[in-house]
Amino acid sequence: MSEVVTYNREGSIGVITVNYPPVNALSHAVRSGLVAALEQGQKDADAKVLLLVCEGRTFIAGADISEFGKPMQDPGLPSVVDQYENCDKPIVAAIHGTALGGGLETALGCHYRVALSSAKVGLPEVKLGLLPGAGGTQRLPRLTGAQKALEMITSGEFVGAKDALALGIVDAVEDGNDIKAVGLAYAQNIADEGKPVRRVRDLTDKLEADKGSEVFEQFRAGLKKKARGQFSPFKCVDAVEAAFSLPFEDGMKRERELFMECMESPQRAGLIHAFFAEREVSKVKGLPKETPVRDIHKVGVIGAGTMGGGIAMNFANAGIPVTIAEVKQEALDKGLAVIRRNYENTAKKGRITQAQVEERMSLISGTLTYDDFSDVDLVIEAVFESMDLKRKIFGQLDDACKPGAILASNTSTLSIDDIAAATKRPQDVIGLHFFSPANVMKLLEIVRCEKTSDEVKATAMALAKKIRKVGVMVGNCYGFVGNRMLHKRGAEAMALVNEGASPQQVDKVLTDLGFPMGQFAMSDLAGIDIGYSIRQERRKAGEDVPASWMDKLAEQGRLGQKTQAGVYRYEEGNRKPIPDPEVDRVIAEFRQEQGIKSREITDQEILERCMYVMVNEGAKILEEGIADRSLDIDITWIYGYGFPAYRGGPMFWADQIGLDNILGTVEQFYDDLGGEQWKPAGLLQELVSEGRRFGDL
Repeated sequence: MSEVVTYNREGSIGVITVNYPPVNALSHAVRSGLVAALEQGQKDADAKVLLLVCEGRTFIAGADISEFGKPMQDPGLPSVVDQYENCDKPIVAAIHGTALGGGLETALGCHYRVALSSAKVGLPEVKLGLLPGAGGTQRLPRLTGAQKALEMITSGEFVGAKDALALGIVDAVEDGNDIKAVGLAYAQNIADEGKPVRRVRDLTDKLEADKGSEVFEQFRAGLKKKARGQFSPFKCVDAVEAAFSLPFEDGMKRERELFMECMESPQRAGLIHAFFAEREVSKVKGLPKETPVRDIHKVGVIGAGTMGGGIAMNFANAGIPVTIAEVKQEALDKGLAVIRRNYENTAKKGRITQAQVEERMSLISGTLTYDDFSDVDLVIEAVFESMDLKRKIFGQLDDACKPGAILASNTSTLSIDDIAAATKRPQDVIGLHFFSPANVMKLLEIVRCEKTSDEVKATAMALAKKIRKVGVMVGNCYGFVGNRMLHKRGAEAMALVNEGASPQQVDKVLTDLGFPMGQFAMSDLAGIDIGYSIRQERRKAGEDVPASWMDKLAEQGRLGQKTQAGVYRYEEGNRKPIPDPEVDRVIAEFRQEQGIKSREITDQEILERCMYVMVNEGAKILEEGIADRSLDIDITWIYGYGFPAYRGGPMFWADQIGLDNILGTVEQFYDDLGGEQWKPAGLLQELVSEGRRFGDL
């Protein structure tokens, strides 16, 4: 008998208990233990009904991630689930916490399911580029019908216990916290009433109802938009469809075939990399785990605009009071009204209640003076990109804020060290770069200054987790990690258009790679004035920043989506970019002014120039120690810029393409085009010469 799974009898109920902290994952020991305990329960003549229950905070929450990438040892999960389903004694699964992936598949192999009202169930395998491989695609639709099974399996989203009851996934839901007591009571009821074994595989009502319907083709059509370029969601549909077109055993074989296709897909490797990388970024190189963390009970935000308001919402959502400072009452009132409108819209969609709207708004207050920041633990400045203005503000904050308060800037490009130098407490200054919209985007780029204390770094990383962000610690340089690479790509995209490509051709190459939007559509979303302001600031600092046709658009008031005209034009209430002949005219005039003769540019050249320049810059960022690991760059781009997670991030993608291929092309561009951006990174050259990859660093 495995130590992590035990069997004992309580009255006429044979109890199989899993105790494998922290989440009772389906390790080899758990799978073996489940089989051994089942055999004992079957042989126990006094056990009329068997109960599967878990210790700790959750039911089986999925696979054991420590076994990812290793050969599967017998018994495999499909075999375990089959043995439970084929047991001739009724088995009840008692669910608390979460029953996810293989955990839910195990519960579906049991004959009855009871859950606490706080429990959640789901099949999230698609998020790792897989599909449920232990009968989930065959058993779930027998309980829910095709539509809901497809929704759950292709999205990987969880379902609460009450919804699971309505869908037929569980048979009963009970309030309370004692899952064992609930499970024993339910199992005893099964025994008292003499209820028979009820195998999910034998249920056919939902299958018959959906046979011959168009649900599968309709779902595939929808996925072409929602899951464009992805592999596993479409394989999930194929697997679920097999439940309706094949006998159960044949459907299981089809599920296994499709599962193996997903296992062999490069997308699975990318998603697995992203999965582990997200967990790894929380471990900051050189920052001891035991570093003290400051309490953040109250926060100040400077600026009630789009960024400031979005930043404030993060803290209110986490139950932390926040005060927003503005220069004029009108701007403050407008900002607070936008925040309320955002919350009201979320409530209309059913994601929060009206009571939660009021609760969160009650945590947000406004002020016109920094004097009201005297008791805050953290202030985040979110004004426009002007070094003079930011230094002035930080000097004032230095006087207004209590000792130990952390002073942070949301700057996206400017030197945090230069901002910190305006204070007498540079050890308490850090960059907290939120991404727009700040209340939605998951990334928080945390920029350490030369003098930032370990305590402040640790506090920033802990705070990111508290406000449900993915925090990535990076060093200080122009643009940090994300924008430094983005600006190289942006300059190359501009050069490609100058030379003859159209903005829509460049954008299509990037969206075909898997980005949600291209370079120019993204500029319109952010606001063309943002980039214009950054370029003007750099020119003011004495940098040689060439003129561009984008400057002309900004000067004409074409600022992007907010003015319904930028690189593209936009119709009222619609964010879809529409090519605009007026922009073509501006570009043509610019080419003529600059004496540029346009040429035909291939999609492959666009891909290589936009992506390889990023990889080369990423290598320089690693070489300089701005990012400690390539996975820090990957997570920054996945969560901050929409890099397709199934490609693993730009540095992982580069490893897949082959660094020797990339270096050869970079060297060719350096010879043909020149420019510092194409000077091959020393690290890239070193890795190629040694036959290593970014992932080996």
